[in-house]
Amino acid sequence: MFFTLLQVCVLCLVPASGQQWKKIRAKISDVAKGHTPCNPVNCSCHLSVLQDDLRPFKGRISEDLMAATVQRGVGTHYQIIGHKLYREHNCMFPARCSGVEHFILDVIDRLPDLEMVVNVRDYPQVPSWVQPTLPVFSFSKTADYQDIMYPAWTFWEGGPAVWPIYPTGLGRWDLMRDDLKKTSPERDPLILLSREAPELVDAEYTKNQAWRSEKDTLGRPPAKEIPLVDHCKYKYLFNFRGVAASFRFKHLFLCGSLVFHVGDEWQEFFYPQLKPWVHYIPVKQDLSDVRELLQFVNENDAIAEEIAMRGKEFILDHLRMQDVSCYWERLLTEFSHLLTYKPKRKNNFNQIVHRPSKTEL
Repeated sequence: MFFTLLQVCVLCLVPASGQQWKKIRAKISDVAKGHTPCNPVNCSCHLSVLQDDLRPFKGRISEDLMAATVQRGVGTHYQIIGHKLYREHNCMFPARCSGVEHFILDVIDRLPDLEMVVNVRDYPQVPSWVQPTLPVFSFSKTADYQDIMYPAWTFWEGGPAVWPIYPTGLGRWDLMRDDLKKTSPERDPLILLSREAPELVDAEYTKNQAWRSEKDTLGRPPAKEIPLVDHCKYKYLFNFRGVAASFRFKHLFLCGSLVFHVGDEWQEFFYPQLKPWVHYIPVKQDLSDVRELLQFVNENDAIAEEIAMRGKEFILDHLRMQDVSCYWERLLTEFSHLLTYKPKRKNNFNQIVHRPSKTEL
């Protein structure tokens, strides 16, 4: 489920002594001083993620291992042969496959021959206990999985749908960046806190495609959906995971609002360079520290603004569309070097070609 926004009432928080916040301020100062901004050249900012994800395959990927991965049915089988893209007929989510294909086609003239299995489901497919490790590409994972992360289809198209304001998905990342510049029970505690202390927090569940009754929204009618651009009216914004990582995490930073990120289990390829206390406020998964954190940022506004600005600058500088395309190119190029065989085109695969660009959100 999506839930709406957070607004904090300045008058309702009980002022704390400066001594109470000394430890948090010292932590933020130390982390900020020790933080070195990453190198934006040639998408090197995210290179460590690529290296970590491919490390299990240093023993190389044989044709038999690839065949076993395909046979498991954990994703869509793609081939790149002679700078052309081919795909098996079936794709569980065609719009998601289309989003993936956009970026591959964008760099295909510079890619060597290779084949890979791309998972377009929400959930990763290769638990750490699976041996041998299967080479499966997924957009998100936790430390319990060994999938190879790729930039999600949502940078171009394919969801998630948010009815009725985004019926076909949030829209292209490059267009949304410009626009903004101008379903998990973990969210329940914040909703309940809002009902207990409405003067402190404004948070409600909205309806998503899985909504069936008010039981799904904690016994109350769902709130009205709010476009992402309207999130920017709020000083503080919360990010929760969904089934896997939250697709809207990157969008929240563009508002210049302070982002509260709940939990650190789920990752996308760009998450590791976003640092707690440097770019966002980390919140425990059970929200047991949320009252204290809200009071801290309210009483330390200058520090909160610095964190919010660093978060926004990171997304603007290091998560551009060219960074996404660059990561795809480096990932697939490095992956191709791990194959111990030369892929042969499967005659029953369809060639995928460029479609006209979408310009609408």
